[in-house]
Amino acid sequence: MPYRAPTGEYEFIFQNLIKLDQIQGTEKFADVDGDTVSAILTEAGRMSEEVLYPTLRNGDLTPAVLENGKVRTSPGFAEAFQSMAEGGWISTAADPEYGGMGLPFTVTMAVNEMMASANLALQLNPLLTQGHIEALEAHATEEIKQTYLPKLNSGAWNGTMNLTEPQAGSDVGALATKATRNDDGSYAITGQKIFITWGDSDFAENVVHLVLARLSDGGKGTKGISLFVVPRHIPDENGEPGVANSLKVVSLEHKMGIHGSPTAVMQYDGATGWLVGEEHDGMKCMFTMMNNARLNVGGQGVGAAEGAYQHALAYALERKQGRTPLGEGTIVDHADVRRMLATMKAETFAARAIALETALAIDMGNATGTADWKARAAFLTPIAKSFGTDTGIKVADLGIQVHGGMGFIEETGAAQYARDVRITSIYEGTNGIQSMDLVARKLMDGGEAAYALIDEIESFAEDARGTRPNMAEAVWQATETLREATEWMVSQGNLNERFAGCVPFLNGFARVLGAHYHLKAACAEGSEGPRTKLARFYISRLLPEHAGAFAHAMQGAKGLYDLSIGDLSA
Repeated sequence: MPYRAPTGEYEFIFQNLIKLDQIQGTEKFADVDGDTVSAILTEAGRMSEEVLYPTLRNGDLTPAVLENGKVRTSPGFAEAFQSMAEGGWISTAADPEYGGMGLPFTVTMAVNEMMASANLALQLNPLLTQGHIEALEAHATEEIKQTYLPKLNSGAWNGTMNLTEPQAGSDVGALATKATRNDDGSYAITGQKIFITWGDSDFAENVVHLVLARLSDGGKGTKGISLFVVPRHIPDENGEPGVANSLKVVSLEHKMGIHGSPTAVMQYDGATGWLVGEEHDGMKCMFTMMNNARLNVGGQGVGAAEGAYQHALAYALERKQGRTPLGEGTIVDHADVRRMLATMKAETFAARAIALETALAIDMGNATGTADWKARAAFLTPIAKSFGTDTGIKVADLGIQVHGGMGFIEETGAAQYARDVRITSIYEGTNGIQSMDLVARKLMDGGEAAYALIDEIESFAEDARGTRPNMAEAVWQATETLREATEWMVSQGNLNERFAGCVPFLNGFARVLGAHYHLKAACAEGSEGPRTKLARFYISRLLPEHAGAFAHAMQGAKGLYDLSIGDLSA
């Protein structure tokens, strides 16, 4: 059951839904023409199909292990990673001054999604390095940039993100890792970090950690935290890996999925590090990396959904069981199997469009400096992350169901998609935290960014009434319900009232956005083709879920707390 990169889908979305030519019209990306984008997608797709995908099962069946203090990676991972590095796929969006390609983040999102479809566990490595690169580009000194960025961009060195500690979890402000000033301008870092993705490997010349720690004069909470770059081996005078730093991998987690990705417990014992940004301003710097990672994780969810869908479709086209309404065909002819496959395809398309729209807004904000684009990107990011990962989980679960009993058998490979993608709704900020961010910080503008999107969806639906009247009317009506729910959220002065319904609110918003992109796809297609049929399926069968989501969202907190701890324990 080979994987096939959906390059045609990206091209269609770029040309008809999000209008990639907006990016190409800016000075920053003036050299990125359509032919260049097509060539990038084709080559990245080929690499994902021919190099990464053959290693997918290796990571699941032969996990990364820690032996004598050294991480040993899964068979084929080193060679596949080397191919990614040599092809420049790690640094597609990085600054050309330090060895990057300088491509739009929107294109990088498409490349990363294909890699995630092919091998999510391995794709995590360049994903973290890309965020690491962006943080250093934005906040590091020129000396640090010159030392680290060329190596990270080339793939010779890998980058990680060290936030979480055993006692802190998502409450980063409770971290206990300490930083002490050294006389030479460096810092000594002491503490333990957990859940460090690709904390080490046997194919990187050096692993560079971005570590959050607190100086003795740093205040409590997040405001007193600083960010440090802490390499596994300290660079020598030539910028090459020198003496070993005072850090080590204590253990690797035994996980539900992504077995090929070593998730490390890291110990720092006076390890030498260098400040990134200003002292006590680490969270601002780290958020650059975290925001990059959040959207990319949403893309991971879409990638896993695409892989699971292709896997399930191939099985459904081969498996025969019972007489179908269309005769002696395979199970794809059964109505419920057709429903599941259509749901998988429709949800994946919607999540992909939202993710790429968000990436485009980031590119436009960076290229133009326009506040409206930046606000749009900030508002869409938690939606793209949450809906993308929830879609990956849902589609992977449906993929198992399409396989029937064989889906529960590991040899078919269907379960791996579900196990691998399950973490995506948890890391880089759980989807609950994303939803809280959406209804709190992202509505601090009084809903301005939200209403701008709502107005855009309604305007397009009104224009579409001439060619797609039934679908357009359904989208318009759903958008009015979305507007009412947004007004309710904005009117709640007590944030806990918003938090009680934040997840269904985000889900409802995403559901309407998905309908918007399906309607745009149908209008762009023009004829009664497959995109129009898929749009009709989504709008008539999945969009109605928005009503229940918004009804839930506007119930407030009281009903939740009416249930006492005793009631929950009864």
